[in-house]
Order: sequence, then C-alpha cells, then structure tokens
Amino acid sequence: MALVGPRTLNDVDLRRFPDVEGPGLVAIDAADRLTVDEAAALLDEVAPTRSGTVVIDDAYGALTLSLLDVIGGDGEIRVHQDLLTGQRALIANAERLGVTGFTSVPFSPDAVSGARLVVMRLPRSLDRLAEVAALIASHADPGVVVVAGGRIKHMTPRMNDVLREYFDRLDVTHARQKSRVLIARNSSTDRPIPTWPHTEFHPDLDLTVAAHGGVFAGTGVDIGTRFLLANLPPQLPLPRLDPASPTGGAGSRRGSESGTKVVDLGCGNGTVSAWFARHHRDAQIVAVDRSALAVASTRATAVANGVDGQVDVHWADGAEPVPDGSADIVLLNPPFHSDAALSTGIAQHLFAEAARVLRPGGKLWCVWNSHLRYRPALRRIVGPTRQIARNPKFTVTASTREA
Repeated sequence: MALVGPRTLNDVDLRRFPDVEGPGLVAIDAADRLTVDEAAALLDEVAPTRSGTVVIDDAYGALTLSLLDVIGGDGEIRVHQDLLTGQRALIANAERLGVTGFTSVPFSPDAVSGARLVVMRLPRSLDRLAEVAALIASHADPGVVVVAGGRIKHMTPRMNDVLREYFDRLDVTHARQKSRVLIARNSSTDRPIPTWPHTEFHPDLDLTVAAHGGVFAGTGVDIGTRFLLANLPPQLPLPRLDPASPTGGAGSRRGSESGTKVVDLGCGNGTVSAWFARHHRDAQIVAVDRSALAVASTRATAVANGVDGQVDVHWADGAEPVPDGSADIVLLNPPFHSDAALSTGIAQHLFAEAARVLRPGGKLWCVWNSHLRYRPALRRIVGPTRQIARNPKFTVTASTREA
C-alpha cells in the first residue's frame, strides 16, 4: 500500500458541537495529529482495509476523518466513542466535510473482531486502558497493531505496564509538541483476561457499586456524592396533582411517594440512583449520562442492588429522554472539566436541562465544589436556591423550579 499523507485538519474544519465550546476547548490537538501520522507510517506493514480498522475514543472525529484519507478497501472503519456528544460531533463534522466510510459501534467484541489496526486516544484512566486492551487482545486479529496517542502531561509509565500485560511488544515514539504515541503489537492472551464491570461493596451505605473502566470514581463513592446523599431529605415531596383527575383537587393526589419521578442527571457509576431507589421504594428514577460506560455501570449497579425495576437508564446528552415539566426531583453532581480543560459550560448546560424537566415546585438537589460559586447560576437558570449544607470543599443546594 503506497503511503498517502492524511489531510491536515484544524479547528476550522472540526467543531466540538454538540459538546460545550469556548476558549481553550479545541476539537483537535497535537496528540491527534501525531497519532494519525504514526498510524499512517505503519500502513505498509499492517496493510489494513477500512473494515479491518477500528478507532476508539476519537474525541470529535480528528482520528477517523484523517484515517479515511489514507486507508482504502471495502467496508467502513468501525468507530467506538464512549461519549454520545463525541459521536454526534464526528457525524456532524463528517457531514460538513462531505466524508463517508465509517460506522459507529458499541463497546463490544464485535467492535474489534478481526481488526488489524486499532487507533485510539489514550484514556486518562488505567482501568479504561486495561479494559480496552483486554477487548482488543481477546477479539482482534492476533497480528493487530494498536496505535495509542495522548498528551504527555496525561501519560504515565503505568500505561506502558498495562499494555505490556496484553501485548508482547511495545514501542514508544519520540515526543512531538508535548505529545507521544504508544504502539503495541502481538496480542498475548496466555494469562486469564479480567472481566468488567468490577464491583465493590460499601458497608456504610449498604450498597454494591459496579463500574467499567474509566467511569468517574470507579467502584468507589466520591466524597461529593457522599455529601449529597448525607443531606438529601428522608421523605420525598408530596406527589403532584394528577392532571387526568376529573376534579384536579386534593382528592386526586396519589398516595405518599407513589409515582414520584426522579432524574439522576449524569448518573456515573449509578451510586445515587441505586441509593435513592433503596431508600424510596416507590420512586421511579430516570438515570442519564452521555458516557456509554457510565450507562452500563449504572445498569449493573442497579441490578447488583435489586433496584433495576426502579431505575431506567439512558445514554443521552443532558436529560433528553425526559419530557418537559415532568420530574419532581433532579439529583446532580456536575462535572467541571471538559477533557482536561476547566469549564463551567457543562454544569450550566445541566442546570438548564434540570430547569426544563422539573415541574413547577420541583427541586434540583445539587452538590458542587464550593469554589465554583454556582449559586447565582442556579438561581438564574432554575429558580430560588437555598444552601442545605457546606463543608470545606463542597456545597449542597436545593433549587425550586418556579412556574
């Protein structure tokens, strides 16, 4: 296969949308460019077709769209992206550039089955890297070559160790523009391959937490979540008036807690959903997250705690599956990073989603790092906001949706 250079993409070609956009938030960086260049240099050795090529965790399409320039053959490049916003950005960028030749796939053995070339963005989580490496080693072609790039400030020597557990050869490229690429070859499955999700029992919460690699807090319970759970009210609010009732009056109220609708916005490993379901057996919880691995983890946590009948989990951006004005309670521990960059854009997007889905009088219970001073934004976007609790690091607030 003759080597043809990939197209040079930049932020004019690629957008992050529908992910948060703003100063310092880029759709392509030096690590993407170096990863593509290193993959292109291996084409004569690997001789992949599009159907034999897999891209994993492409942020916004830079890897996929560049590789389509240099890899021919029948079929389509398989692309798995954990974040739904990343998948949508890739599709939108491809449409804008008039590019085809890829298909989005879930994280499963089929995603890498028979692959000869896997190009990926290095995750910051060692567990995520281990889970991806195990999947590739178990189901890709035995001669697969894995090209994994990242920013040096987010890379550690332990990443090399993880890849060496699953591959017999590992090469480390020279650095360029503060980025580096790891190239793994010759998959090795001589030892037992661990399975995911992993689980951990937390006796203080009487809760088992399940998590796939890379999910926030893993199988643990982060201290912000613990602070939120410790300050939630023991009783749910009175249920809404049933608009289908002929009278619509007090006699139409449902029984205590019956049918109360709760939204776990950004459900992560499912700790909040499972804990709330265990303590409020009549509540119905809609758990949403833009991370596919978080969605899988929340489902597994719900099953592990016997509350899967109460928890309906969706892969979504914000609270997309939830109708306007339909929720009694929203529970939220918002992130304040977008990739490696500090950003309040994600939190404000989630505040707006909470305001949209809450009924008048419904409440958003939120925990946030106190230094972020979210209270004015909560008051402006959702409604009157009062502080419930505060410690040296976190603040818990309750915001009431006004009519």
